[in-house]
Amino acid sequence: MSDAPADIDALIDLMARLPGLGPRSARRAVLHLIKKRGQLLRPLAEALTRVGETARECLRCGNIGVADLCDICTSEKRATGEICVVEDVADLWAMERGRAFKGRYHVLGGTLSALDAVGPDELRIPRLIDRLADESVTEVILALNATVDGQTTAHYIAEQIEGSGVAVTSLAQGVPIGGELDYLDDGTIHAALKARRAF
Repeated sequence: MSDAPADIDALIDLMARLPGLGPRSARRAVLHLIKKRGQLLRPLAEALTRVGETARECLRCGNIGVADLCDICTSEKRATGEICVVEDVADLWAMERGRAFKGRYHVLGGTLSALDAVGPDELRIPRLIDRLADESVTEVILALNATVDGQTTAHYIAEQIEGSGVAVTSLAQGVPIGGELDYLDDGTIHAALKARRAF
């Protein structure tokens, strides 16, 4: 708690819950917003309200958009038979920044984790398996983070797809062990996607 009014303290507390912001950073951010209320605070509040009312999860892939199906899922140009599997929306957006992949995506919503009691049904793995037949998928690209949980999830998915006739590949060079897609530069993602190999 600080000596600030309760409403401002509440805003600082909410901001401190955001990734990458602690109490001090949140306090600095809120003070800056208040000083620039006309240029920043009011437009930010309006944008947050709009996004809160319109943003939704794509029913097919799990991306964030403003309709039941996102722009990628509804684009006929993206119907290549390739599905790129990622852990979360930030990873999808990182892949899109590289502009190397022209297919569709599937956002799992996390990784398998026995410690956290996250099994296949808590993720979108069953929905991914359903999509293979529904969308005439020819290749599944596993673009999961190079962490223990990411690789465990990749192996599980590969086992589920085995024998279906769908090729399973994974990102290759350029993705460091322990690295996360959202922190990689566009060139690294592009090279990793181009050099994918059989899983």
